[in-house]
Amino acid sequence: MSLDMRPLETGESHSTSPTVRSTWRASRLIVLLGALMVLAAVLSVLLKPDTRPPRHLDPADATLAGSMALAELLRDRGVTVDRVDTAEAAAAKATGAAPGDRLLLVTDASYADPRVLAGIQGDRVIVDNIFTLDELAPGVRPERGSARERSREPGCSLPAARAAGSAFIGGSAFTGPAGSTGCYPAGDGWTLVSYPNAGGTTTVLGSAEFMTNQRLTEDGNAALALNLLGSAKAVTWLVAPETPPVGELPGADGQSMYDLMPASIPWAVLMAVITVLMVAFWRGRRLGPVVTERLPVVVRAAETVEGRGRLYRARRARGRAADALRAGTIDRLTPRLGLGSGSGRHELVAAVAVRTGQDAQEIGAALYGPPPADDAGLVALAGYLDFIERTVSEH
Repeated sequence: MSLDMRPLETGESHSTSPTVRSTWRASRLIVLLGALMVLAAVLSVLLKPDTRPPRHLDPADATLAGSMALAELLRDRGVTVDRVDTAEAAAAKATGAAPGDRLLLVTDASYADPRVLAGIQGDRVIVDNIFTLDELAPGVRPERGSARERSREPGCSLPAARAAGSAFIGGSAFTGPAGSTGCYPAGDGWTLVSYPNAGGTTTVLGSAEFMTNQRLTEDGNAALALNLLGSAKAVTWLVAPETPPVGELPGADGQSMYDLMPASIPWAVLMAVITVLMVAFWRGRRLGPVVTERLPVVVRAAETVEGRGRLYRARRARGRAADALRAGTIDRLTPRLGLGSGSGRHELVAAVAVRTGQDAQEIGAALYGPPPADDAGLVALAGYLDFIERTVSEH
């Protein structure tokens, strides 16, 4: 083995502490990646489309399911549109209004108190709120099943429906009390029922798809909607609240999942986040640039082979040495003979015998026979294997 015996060079010492320049060169890639991530996050927030779900029949919703177009048409005709999401707000709008000046439109009463809504005097239009009919429209009963929403003819004498003509309506069908008028028939009932109440007129609709932005321009949908809602000076438009009241949330006594969570959980999560950041900083600051270093000793391949042979000899591992010689010979002979890697011993022995003209039994004993009994047998085996390889290569 050759050793590098050159004397160590002496000279001026240099500081190994990192400088500002070296620190910047080592961390500029990380800073650049961080800046790109921040920029991507900012752009994703600024360019993110509005993913809020559409609100059906909401006068402030411009999607196909909303009713902003109808609300604007009402305002163009001088009708005030007040959007509310609670029964109490609807009752407050009706306070002090003269009879006939304000109409109540109930598109969703899921979170509203129907008793408060029933106390509001004046005209009211109720859209498919079956579970509030007993309070808001006494005497109106829904028919079994549902009516397919499609274009229907009025088939009644109600002025608002006759003037509008056909409309896209369906959903639920109803029967009304005595003195009521039914329009747009479906089965044994009507998808629009209107009758006078104590302070005005009550109109029940099986659906109000004809009021949406998608359907408003079809058939006589716009005319029917304006005829039903445009008779008053103001419309109180009741919609579902965007955030349900606390009492409607899951959990006992209206408690949400976060209310039921133990007070220690947020602190545990915070401590876990801080721990992860500290470990990342601790491990990350130990990383440095890759250092290349010259090997002090050069070991040649021949010396490695010789050293392994001496180890085999010291341990008298003639069988292990013979296996290594045979395995190397087989690996080199297989491609030279045009055989595949999965060829069996009989195929290899036959091919070597044909190529070299040697006895197949001798070749098989050399390649797959028992281990040599002594060192002389091992040397003879190595020589015969080398002879086979040279003969195959020459032919």
